[in-house]
Amino acid sequence: MNIVLVLGAVFPVSKYGGIERVVWYLAQSLSKQGHAVTLLAKAGSECPFAKVIFIDERKDWNEQIPATADIVHFHFDPDANIEKPVVYTIHENAPASSTFHKNTIFVSQNHAKRYNAQAYVYNGMNWDEYPGAILNNERQYFHFLGAARWRVKNLKGAIKVARQSKQELHVLGGNRLNFSMGFRLTLSPKIKFHGMVDDEAKAKVLNKSRGLIFPVRWNEPFGIAITESLYFGCPIFGTPYGSLPELVKVDVGFLSSSSKELSEQIANYKHYRPVRCYEYARDVFNADAMARQYLEKYEKVLNGEELNASNPKLVPYPEENDLPWR
Repeated sequence: MNIVLVLGAVFPVSKYGGIERVVWYLAQSLSKQGHAVTLLAKAGSECPFAKVIFIDERKDWNEQIPATADIVHFHFDPDANIEKPVVYTIHENAPASSTFHKNTIFVSQNHAKRYNAQAYVYNGMNWDEYPGAILNNERQYFHFLGAARWRVKNLKGAIKVARQSKQELHVLGGNRLNFSMGFRLTLSPKIKFHGMVDDEAKAKVLNKSRGLIFPVRWNEPFGIAITESLYFGCPIFGTPYGSLPELVKVDVGFLSSSSKELSEQIANYKHYRPVRCYEYARDVFNADAMARQYLEKYEKVLNGEELNASNPKLVPYPEENDLPWR
């Protein structure tokens, strides 16, 4: 099958790059499974396992898609009529006014349900490219992983949980002084900030962590921070919003909107086995499984089927931001 993956980014990424990383691993796995893959990406991109075409913003999308393409997979909504068979993955929460093509795919069951859709595929990583998980390591502290400047990620809540339980917290993805969402200065020496980190630095922190504190206050579409933490043997302590109830099973974490309950539960972190967390992430949220599920969607579209019964559109749902937290 000739597959074109489209994302307006430069490949490969050097640090976080959540969506970019997912598309890269998808291209890699599809190629490994014998398919011809083309990345339609920003100038400067390069890839050893797929052909790369630079996006030309002066041209119509249909002019840039190779004639040999069997199917085109956009990782955003291009707001254009694509002439080739096409699917779209929406990775984030879209504005309430958005209406999507029937062949739109979401990244969790909850994500799809909130848009009155049925099609979803979990994000998967190529764990072989990650530094090794050390599952018998001494675990010393907890961690927060995510864009700390986003209020909905609730770093403030994670710090509260760590303080209430008298635990040290390492923050990846944020700085001690932050002006982006109002003034925030965290003075406690038990809260350590690492800023944006690469895979090696992230693995070094996560391999010694007792668990991820993740009290998001929005409907999280998926949460790569969750699966990466699990891979390094870290259970998840978060809020029951968005995809978390379907991703965080009872043997790999605990969910509550109460800081008191989360604080009490992280004291029992030894109840959760690092090897179980690791195996769950490795077996369920891997790039090959993701690629196989996307291939099933491609086949359906090529056979003339539509992936959703109607055009996905956000249905009335609890408020997206500032969901309950106490």
